[in-house]
Amino acid sequence: MSIKIKNLNKIYPNGNHALKNINLEIPSGMFGLLGPNGAGKSTLMRILVALMEPTSGEIEMYGCNLLKERREVRRILGYLPQDFRFFAKYKVAEFLDYAARLSGMNDGKSRKKAVADMLEQVGLYEVRERYAANLSGGMKRRLGIAQALIHEPKVIIVDEPTTGLDPEERIRFRNLLTQVSGNDTTIILSTHIVGDVSSSCNNMALLNKGEISFRGSPESMLKRAEGKVWRLCVNDDDYQAINQKYPIIATIPNGDMWDIQVVADKFDEYPAENMPPNLEHAYVYFMEKDLNLWLND
Repeated sequence: MSIKIKNLNKIYPNGNHALKNINLEIPSGMFGLLGPNGAGKSTLMRILVALMEPTSGEIEMYGCNLLKERREVRRILGYLPQDFRFFAKYKVAEFLDYAARLSGMNDGKSRKKAVADMLEQVGLYEVRERYAANLSGGMKRRLGIAQALIHEPKVIIVDEPTTGLDPEERIRFRNLLTQVSGNDTTIILSTHIVGDVSSSCNNMALLNKGEISFRGSPESMLKRAEGKVWRLCVNDDDYQAINQKYPIIATIPNGDMWDIQVVADKFDEYPAENMPPNLEHAYVYFMEKDLNLWLND
């Protein structure tokens, strides 16, 4: 495993126990960390990139002890934070060159080539002379991943990378991450968007209220939710009654009725049929059940 996390806890001064005894092994390739806002994902990401110290626990990253060898770990890390920013005075190529120098690329000739190659890879070469502050939202995220990749890190951590992007840019960004996830590189994709994980990750973990609720593949998470999704057609009164007791995943108008999808272990109060779950169904099932499972393929 490229990353091993053992008995990790983070308690803030105000008493908030943000991470509770996290034990997690992360292999190379694309790894999705899925969970709602406030689940502790950003806290875990900040600890992994050595911007925050845990209250207790151990982390090993490609053989390096994160808490004792921070400098060594930072050399193999690339990071795209949720609130990625850059200096407004820099043009696109200038900013990436600056990021490359900060990462230790001191040879000017090789750095210039690396910058040009990376801008081509992320589709920004044609706007290399544009001021970075004038880029679209999608282009800014691509510039963010470019600065995380420029020094060819072993571990790349991206925090909520597609939030605010339109569907086309979201797909493009996910495809870009997938393309660079080979060659024994580990990419941790932290997100609350189920589609980002289902479309790009073979392995994942579900973080809920600071605890790991699930660890495994998206397929194994789907298997756990089989037989838990119900489809039915109801009137307004029945809809309100069901909504008080069960999570309703989808609501589609059907004349003066509603076609709905419900997640529940058992559902025999109304005529309903089972339907195959998707990852969004499985996600809601685990959130609602608050299960404490550790599943592996």
